[in-house]
Amino acid sequence: MSNTNASTQDRPDRVRPRVVVTRRLPAGVESRMSELFDTVFNPSDTPMSREALRAALAACDVLVPTVTDTIDRDLLESAGQRLGLIANFGAGTEHIDLRAARERHILVTNTPGVFTDDTADLAFALLILAMRRFVPGARALLDGAWQGWAPTAMLGQSLAGKTLAIVGMGRIGQAVAHRARAFGMRVHYHNRHRLPQALENILSAHYEPDLERLFATADALTLHCPLAASTRHLVNAERLALMKPSACIINTGRGDLVDEEALVAALETGRIAGAGLDVFAHEPNIDPRLLAAPNLVALPHLGSATFEGRETAGEKIIANIRFWADGHRPPDQVLPE
Repeated sequence: MSNTNASTQDRPDRVRPRVVVTRRLPAGVESRMSELFDTVFNPSDTPMSREALRAALAACDVLVPTVTDTIDRDLLESAGQRLGLIANFGAGTEHIDLRAARERHILVTNTPGVFTDDTADLAFALLILAMRRFVPGARALLDGAWQGWAPTAMLGQSLAGKTLAIVGMGRIGQAVAHRARAFGMRVHYHNRHRLPQALENILSAHYEPDLERLFATADALTLHCPLAASTRHLVNAERLALMKPSACIINTGRGDLVDEEALVAALETGRIAGAGLDVFAHEPNIDPRLLAAPNLVALPHLGSATFEGRETAGEKIIANIRFWADGHRPPDQVLPE
């Protein structure tokens, strides 16, 4: 079914499109959106139910969803004729059926590049915490179990000279590579397309086309690739079995990049030394066996959680809506592959 209203050129209410925002945004962003658009917010800040999303899609010109909203073909096919733009809060759009949106002439935008450094900082923080075993040390101190300094107590691994394997060498992967270089680590990476030689030289990065070899040579492996059918459970039992017993896995991408059953087994048996996770397959419901693992560093999806990043993402959304409302193609349009 075609949506003929993707352009607002001839619509009488084009100056103030009806915008539905599925989660709370920074106060300054919400205030600006209220000034510019006929905006409906979600004051409870709880993820909208499927039926609530269906009702919103039927009655708005623009939907502003987040990663907690699944906008699939079924919902899009029930959308109202006026829906012309889905302005996603965040860079990842795997929760939106881009192909179905395109078929209905609904534009989709995201907020690329906003959270690059914030996410890279967090990924490297997890890397340091996992490799140096700082979390078990902090836990022993807080639990009153620390007996004082000893030459062989709570030993971790130095970062300098170790091999950091990066899966996905986009903006965030490259930012992590810059940080790794500053810590004296060797950088190996796997990507759909090899980077230009000049950029590899800048990053001191070695391209590894064989994903299994990348896992086998890594002292730490960090995931920065998008979630797709080809990358779901990219970290599985077979690849974990290839890793060094001293290696760590870091994931700040999407939870389903990791087979959590396989990771639990690897952590419980000591097959790998540790993991640092900011995302989980069924968040906020996390497998209690993961949380019980003493060699896990876990954070509650904080990769983009900075005042600056969230404000900037909101500003990008406003810009995309304004471009669309004025009859122009938004600057951050996302197309299906």
